[in-house]
Amino acid sequence: MFKKILVPIDGSETSWRALDQAIHLAEKFDGELNIVNVIQPYNNAALLAVPLDQATITQGNTELEKIGDKVLSMAKEKMVGFKGKVDFALEVGHPSERIIALAKKNGSDSIVIGSRGLSGIAEFFLGSVSSKVSQYATIPVLIVK
Repeated sequence: MFKKILVPIDGSETSWRALDQAIHLAEKFDGELNIVNVIQPYNNAALLAVPLDQATITQGNTELEKIGDKVLSMAKEKMVGFKGKVDFALEVGHPSERIIALAKKNGSDSIVIGSRGLSGIAEFFLGSVSSKVSQYATIPVLIVK
């Protein structure tokens, strides 16, 4: 365990703490890191009957991708001095589903994730990403507060 660690980040304080913990574990167990930011694109269904034209949706998705790229750039800055293998990925889709699918696809043996992200009130009603990942993942999940 901790040889191939998936670390979802969203720019929240707890995701940065999760990344710090994952770095420590990877260094201790000679592991590699797969750092991912998952953006959930706008679409008509997700906006709950608030109709927007396609141009507005496309512009919003482009902005989300820019933010995702910025979060990954910040993560790269935090990796200075890390000697192990590290990969970065920007994924599009439902966060918990993409995290679990990516862990399977990459052969991850663990997931290190922050306890609360940036989803705000939606996580109160729908359940947090970390909760869903820990419930449905088939590998160990370390949730960092």
